[in-house]
Amino acid sequence: MPSPAVDDYLKTIYHHTEWQSERITPSQLATELGLAPSSVTEMVQKLAAQGLVTHRPYGPIALTEAGAHRAAAIIRRHRLIETWLVGEFGYAWDEVHDEAEVLEHAISDRLLEGIDERLGRPRFDPHGDAIPDAAGNVLREPFVLLAAAAPGHVGRVLRVSDRDPQLLRAVEAAGVAVGATVTVTDAATLRMREVELSLPADAATAVWLSA
Repeated sequence: MPSPAVDDYLKTIYHHTEWQSERITPSQLATELGLAPSSVTEMVQKLAAQGLVTHRPYGPIALTEAGAHRAAAIIRRHRLIETWLVGEFGYAWDEVHDEAEVLEHAISDRLLEGIDERLGRPRFDPHGDAIPDAAGNVLREPFVLLAAAAPGHVGRVLRVSDRDPQLLRAVEAAGVAVGATVTVTDAATLRMREVELSLPADAATAVWLSA
């Protein structure tokens, strides 16, 4: 049965490995969700019993095929709603996350399909995260984290993490946008059309470029 709590767990596990390969641990999951480790352990055991995750004691957690499909469905809802709020209602990209958290559990499948159609079947949300299609498939090109990009690397900005609204505002104020082609000077400086763009230090681990 649909459950916002279960969906939040699955969504967090899914999101953890989208832009890096290390699986999430129970302690990391507890930190991400802001819950006590004991509560997370109990829920992970329930998810495993439902066939949604695989887990061994003290080991990392992975989604099963069924878990990944359900997670992709709720991620799809969340990111389509974010895209809708930005495109149709003029929300800024740092304002949409909390609204989408509420709406993703409230709108019907019919309305979601209507939103998707009206937006032209977008593949990415305003932050550059891939929007799964109705079957749960995503299209994502090779990427590199800004912190790991060599000086002189040229690439398009693929994604800016939406974890910190203040950082999103700072990145936007610096003139960096998803889709822009930039040259890396260092982890805190990009060049775009011969203009040097200075980023806050935290951006090095929050901006992804095409590889």
